[in-house]
Amino acid sequence: MGADLDVRTLSASDDVGDWLRALHTGFHLGPTLTAEEIEVRAQVVDRTRTQGAFDRGRCVATFRSMPRRLTVPGGAALNASAITNVSVSATHRRRGLAGTMMAAELSAARDRGEPVAILVAAEYPIYGRFGFGPATWVANWEVDVPRAAVDRRYAGPSDGGRVDFAPLAEVRETGPGLHERVRARTPGAIDRDRVWWQIQTGERVVASRPWTEPFHVVYRDASGRVDGLVAYTTQEEHWPNKLPKVEVSVRQLIAATPAAERALWRFLLSLDWVTLIRTGYRAPDDVLPLLLGDPRAARTEALADFMWLRLLDVPAALSARTYAGGPAALRLEVLDPQGHAAGRFLLETDASGVASCAPTTAPADLTVTAADLACLYLGDESAVRLAALDRLTEHRPGAADTATALFRTPRRPWCPDIF
Repeated sequence: MGADLDVRTLSASDDVGDWLRALHTGFHLGPTLTAEEIEVRAQVVDRTRTQGAFDRGRCVATFRSMPRRLTVPGGAALNASAITNVSVSATHRRRGLAGTMMAAELSAARDRGEPVAILVAAEYPIYGRFGFGPATWVANWEVDVPRAAVDRRYAGPSDGGRVDFAPLAEVRETGPGLHERVRARTPGAIDRDRVWWQIQTGERVVASRPWTEPFHVVYRDASGRVDGLVAYTTQEEHWPNKLPKVEVSVRQLIAATPAAERALWRFLLSLDWVTLIRTGYRAPDDVLPLLLGDPRAARTEALADFMWLRLLDVPAALSARTYAGGPAALRLEVLDPQGHAAGRFLLETDASGVASCAPTTAPADLTVTAADLACLYLGDESAVRLAALDRLTEHRPGAADTATALFRTPRRPWCPDIF
């Protein structure tokens, strides 16, 4: 790594400016920051969870984690280390800096009692070597509205609910509670802190993050409860041949009920002059295409891995979620070169899906790497498919079928947030 390189947590607020400049350099955001931005970020960055690599006093690599609650199948919220802001300056690559900071964070996370670590991978090949596996995927669509075969005369919900534009003050008041309801029913979702809402509603704006106020629309059920929220912006192109051509970009759409989800999508599809809707990142099995009279009008723009997960405490993580497939017992041998998740474990579930997991010395039914167990953990991957790829070893006939039935969930997990 080099004798002149010092990898450490930030020791003083003076470090934050240098650290931010290194982060902006690594992410190609430009080297100049305002004093205001440095001051704002210094207030929200937890220096005890923020690492930098310093070469002769200058920061050349960055790494940060945040405490988050991750929803797992069954609705439990698991403490997670949410890793972000990982960068290495182009002048200092291939020196083990990211690996050194990752190793320090994973050990610290386990000591803090965080059974898993999560991140959003900028590039697919990077994080598998650290024991992470893709645990959720996302899709985004471009909807050709004129071809969607939907009723453009939509006049609002027919279930007694209503759709209304909402001012920012209402979004700030009702949004956090609504999101917590959505998070609790969405495996893969994480909580949003106060700073997230400040940034998304324009309370906290810095020069490098320009903010344009979106339109906000809420769905209320018949009792008046806010069950859904959508934020969107519009872009008006020239009107070719005197025909309207307005594009809508969805910043977020969260719904605590299917009725709210349907109503908000139908509202967007009925907007006058709109010819294209960009959905932003959605669950890979989102209902949107099937809401259209012609699902082919929703063109898949991306379908890709999104949130990656790393198991640090296998018994705690596997005991936290619920399982399908009835009463079952499965013995797993987990391979982990870094040691955090290594061992042999007995997973037992009852008829209601409640589980317990503990170390065992009995022979394993399946051998799997920590990264591939992470792919299974939230229910997105199939053990049978991993076996076909020779990514797990079946020691008992039918064990992969058992694991598939246990881990899979009715809907695919989804993380709505970049972090």
